[in-house]
Amino acid sequence: MGDQRVDNALTALVEILVPSLDDEDAASLDERRDDALALAKDILDTHPKSSVVPDVNQIADVIKRKLQLNRDRDTEKADRVSNLLPRLLEQPVLNHKWAILSLLNELADVDSVDANALPLNGHRPRGGSPHDGGAGSLNTFSQEQGRPRASESPFSTNDLPQMSTRETRPSRDRGTLGDVGRRNRSRNEPAATAPDIHEEDESEVMNMTKPTETTLLHDMPFTLQGLSTTYLPFSSRSTLKLPPSLPLPVISLLHTLAEPSLLYRVLSDFVESRDEGLVGQSFRSAIGMELRSYLGLIATLEGEIRRAITAVNPDEPRGSIGKAGVTLKRCVVWTRDATMGLRLMSLMAEEAKSRKGGQLITMIHSFSSSHGDPFVSAFAERMLTKVTRPFYDMLRQWIYNGELSDPYHEFFVHEPSPHHDGSGPIDPRRAPATSVWEDKYKMEENMIPSIITEEFARKVFLIGKSLNFIRYSCGDSTWVEAYCKDASRELHYGDTATLEISIDKAYKTTMARLIELMDNKFQLFEHLRALKKYLLLGQGDFIALLMESLASNLDRPAGSQQRHTLTAQLEYAIRGSNAQYDSPEVLRRLDARLLDLSHGETGWDVFTLEYKVDAPVDVVITAWASKEYLVVFNFLWRIKRVEFALGSTWRRCMTGARGVLATIDDSQSKDWKHARCCIAEMIHFVNQLQYYILFEVIEASWDQLQAATTKPGATLDDLIEAHTTYLKAITHKGLLGSARSSLTGSREDSFFTSQLHHILKTMLAYKDVVDGLYSFSVAEFTRRQEKNARLETGTVKARRGLTDDEDLRSPSPNLATAKTLLNPNLNSNSRAESPFPISTGALVATTATDSTDAILSALRQRLGELSRDFRTRVNVLLGDLMVQPDADM
Repeated sequence: MGDQRVDNALTALVEILVPSLDDEDAASLDERRDDALALAKDILDTHPKSSVVPDVNQIADVIKRKLQLNRDRDTEKADRVSNLLPRLLEQPVLNHKWAILSLLNELADVDSVDANALPLNGHRPRGGSPHDGGAGSLNTFSQEQGRPRASESPFSTNDLPQMSTRETRPSRDRGTLGDVGRRNRSRNEPAATAPDIHEEDESEVMNMTKPTETTLLHDMPFTLQGLSTTYLPFSSRSTLKLPPSLPLPVISLLHTLAEPSLLYRVLSDFVESRDEGLVGQSFRSAIGMELRSYLGLIATLEGEIRRAITAVNPDEPRGSIGKAGVTLKRCVVWTRDATMGLRLMSLMAEEAKSRKGGQLITMIHSFSSSHGDPFVSAFAERMLTKVTRPFYDMLRQWIYNGELSDPYHEFFVHEPSPHHDGSGPIDPRRAPATSVWEDKYKMEENMIPSIITEEFARKVFLIGKSLNFIRYSCGDSTWVEAYCKDASRELHYGDTATLEISIDKAYKTTMARLIELMDNKFQLFEHLRALKKYLLLGQGDFIALLMESLASNLDRPAGSQQRHTLTAQLEYAIRGSNAQYDSPEVLRRLDARLLDLSHGETGWDVFTLEYKVDAPVDVVITAWASKEYLVVFNFLWRIKRVEFALGSTWRRCMTGARGVLATIDDSQSKDWKHARCCIAEMIHFVNQLQYYILFEVIEASWDQLQAATTKPGATLDDLIEAHTTYLKAITHKGLLGSARSSLTGSREDSFFTSQLHHILKTMLAYKDVVDGLYSFSVAEFTRRQEKNARLETGTVKARRGLTDDEDLRSPSPNLATAKTLLNPNLNSNSRAESPFPISTGALVATTATDSTDAILSALRQRLGELSRDFRTRVNVLLGDLMVQPDADM
């Protein structure tokens, strides 16, 4: 029904506007009217929709103002229009009242234009008609109302004069029906179709050699869009040819106007290019939006140019278009801010080719933070609002879900390859079990955008890593989902205060939850206390009972040790000490095992305790930490063994002093006096060494560890760092500077540690020699007792026929033991323990004769050598420690 009404109206209008001519038959008249009707329908079909919002009151005010500003000042017509407008608005039958008023307004303007004026479509550009996607299509982008000036957008149209509805509507390439009739009548020729008119106009343009400013202004909207025109063609993507016949001032203006044209072409190609990155795609989208705003400015400028060209009287002299308010110089002024915006975007696009993600955001932010021009700063801030949306989406997923949503590696947190690339040495402190926390995610400092600080980025990294650890390693995904649902909120650029508050709150919440899980659910601090008690010899009664029960077994060679026997003795020591009251979870992790065997070693050298931990506790107590605990235990166990051996010998000597040793002669009494003094010195040295390690080193370091782990706001990284510092302090101070190699992971004993090992071996060797002296003294005591018994009976000599000297030199089991301790060839274990072989030149001769005097002399010589060596080595060690530069020891 609507199409039929339009056809009827057009037919009636054509019959009025196309009258019959003289001597014209009906067929010719119908043919002309059919052509005109077809042209009218074509115009209606191809006419783009207006971008002006239909406002009846606005168009009414325009008509009233036009009547009031008329030269004749026809107030009567203005009053009449004021009376008729309300009546028109009250008509319910008419649905398009604004369109009717707009048409009447345009018809009034058409009547005021010279009928012989050349229509605007007379010079069609080569880039295509507006209906084919040229300037006419620009009017489809609506203009924002009340947009601020260039500080808000370089493509604002506020600097241009405000235009009425007719002025903003794009001109059509085809002439109006009145133009067709007038052109035909002025040429006294039959009516021609539209294609004939365009061919004539095109040929007319091509014949012109020096374009006027009006012609250049007509082509300017197309040139500013990067489209070639008749006089301003683009010879390449980056070259615009200017007419050589123009004067230099005009060439200068065209040079200025050519810059936005070329920049637009470059930016259009950049926007259409593909980028493998969400931030890069967002950057291209932001540039595309700015280019659409630029096209809106060109559309408005085109409307101004068309209005000015329409208002120019062709009979006036050249250059009269300047009176209409539009010139090339004014086009330069109107596009100045737009050119600046295009120039900035072109510079950003060039820099963006080698950047992505946070680096791209940093580059754009540098224009905002380090540029003094307010226009540049405001433009960069507006670009950042759009470009940072993918970054803030990734940030939200990371700090609220603990998930890394970064398919193109643009975030400053990345997940490295699970396989080591072999580019550098592997840190021995790392193990596969700790990869969830230490190695699953890494932070790339060069990808941190400058819109956030490094401290802020580190907080963000810890939040996401903690949430991921809670979800997958601690098995508490329910809490993570509830936290995400409660705390998740939208993040965007510019709201710095809210973002910092959100990050601080998320940081405190996740860190507190993680520490709570490690303490309560996985009992991290209880495991640390157990390691201190059992591997660092903090449980004294347990260690003493264990050593006493294992002494007889560990004296045998290492190859004869059975693990089940060691495990049984370990359980016996637990049940017989206060260790039985510890948690079963702790006790089941404690185990006895043997180290790698070597030839000539005893059970003391290969026995060790082991404390097993599993995930997620192994994030703090790593494989590297377990090895460090093992090293410290072996060192303390060796010292404890020396203490136990010296203590046994001391008790034996003190017991013998009240019995066997009380009856020895004066020569042996002097030897025993020196031996007891030297053993006392050794025991004192061992006790002081244990005091230094257990109290000055371990207890002091333990207090620092507790202070670091219980401070408010402590993170899992703080716990790991504090525990690592704790172990380093123990191994460095307790082992007297011993350190583990960063390349091989093996421990390299320091000069002081080697000295200490030699001192311990010397003390064990001295203990063996004292045991030999004790055996010799017991043998002498036994012989004397036997001799006294034989003298009392008076029958020994007569029955056996022996002399006193021969009887005293008879072999004794205790004397054989003393000879075995003196001769290293007879006791391989003693030789392995002692680094000082006995000088056997004189001993071989005496041993061959089984002379007790020679054995006693050899014992005295050996005791003297070892005591002097002990005192010398202790003095050297203490002197070296006094002058060493390390203040920690």
